[in-house]
Amino acid sequence: MSRQLLIAGGGIGALAAALSSARAGWHVRLYEKAEVFSEVGAGLQLGPNATRILQGWGLGQALERLAAFPDKLLVRSAPSGRELASLSLGSRCQQRYGAPYATMHRADLHSMLLDSVRLRPEVKLHLNSPVTGYTDTPEGVQLAWADGYSVEGDALIGADGLWSQVRLQTLEDHVAQPTGHLAYRALVRQIDLPKSLRSQQVSVWLGPDMHLVSYPVRGGEWLNVVMFTQGQVPDDHQDWDHAGLRDNVLTATAGHCAALTALVEAVPAWRLWALCDRPPVASAAQMACGRVALLGDAAHPMPPYLAQGAGMAIEDAAELGRCLAGVVKPVADVPLALSRYALNRWQRNARVQARAVRNGQIFHATGPLRLGRDIALKLLGHRLLDMPWLYAGA
Repeated sequence: MSRQLLIAGGGIGALAAALSSARAGWHVRLYEKAEVFSEVGAGLQLGPNATRILQGWGLGQALERLAAFPDKLLVRSAPSGRELASLSLGSRCQQRYGAPYATMHRADLHSMLLDSVRLRPEVKLHLNSPVTGYTDTPEGVQLAWADGYSVEGDALIGADGLWSQVRLQTLEDHVAQPTGHLAYRALVRQIDLPKSLRSQQVSVWLGPDMHLVSYPVRGGEWLNVVMFTQGQVPDDHQDWDHAGLRDNVLTATAGHCAALTALVEAVPAWRLWALCDRPPVASAAQMACGRVALLGDAAHPMPPYLAQGAGMAIEDAAELGRCLAGVVKPVADVPLALSRYALNRWQRNARVQARAVRNGQIFHATGPLRLGRDIALKLLGHRLLDMPWLYAGA
């Protein structure tokens, strides 16, 4: 019996869901609103909880070719430059969790998933096909477009991102709201940097009301740099690729240590991204209803302060595939399978969301809280930075 899955979206979460579901024996039709497949943004981090899944999908060699594998996570004070804490990654992460800690360009992860999906004949990809609504019936889910074209499947996955139209209909809630945090991001070729600024590790600089993160991508040939601060949100906060003024970054890091200011000054141009968010998932019902389920940012957006946005979407996709694999009679079994998917995912996603928000508060701490944070990192840094509950997997 043919099992038909419809997916709204064409980003990392949507492609991961398509791949996982196809591996589970489903026929997949994916609908992306853009005219071409592409991924905006810069770098991302993938903990072993995510790379383990990618390896299980047969993408280990592609990951080795496209990613960088930092040897250390180093946390420093932005004002003084002194080391606050560190965590060995590299071989230690592989030995402890059975998978590597990787850093990648978002476009490289997207292309890796897209190439794998395109090799599967049971997946059909449709561009210029925005999903703006659906009809959920006891027998299936129907999508229809203004030109009269329609399609029906056994289930619909809303993987259409932070501004998900599927979520708006499913949960009837409001759009995501600005947090007041801004991300200035840049990519620089390491060869264009002074040798003292080149790095193959994840570096985090903590300062009052700001922090900066840098790490290698594209096999270590490029350095991804992101500075987070608080400030005036652009009028069009749904656009995450505003031109960022270099002076804003220089002003936010003025007075900090020489090593940090040297890195900032070496970056020729920045892009601005206003962070928007939703409250953490409150129940399984916020991730699945009937024959419709949400995945990735459509279900549980989170600030990038735990570096798990892509990781949670990949985990979602893996769990979705496991649950859909058990469907024998789509008419009867799909709602139960999607309900099981939501039950198995919502609490972990909510925990990661809440931890990411809390990290943002800690990273930007001032006064006594900042002093307490720095002391805790000096005394317990390794235990605070390593997270077995997260990296060991769901």
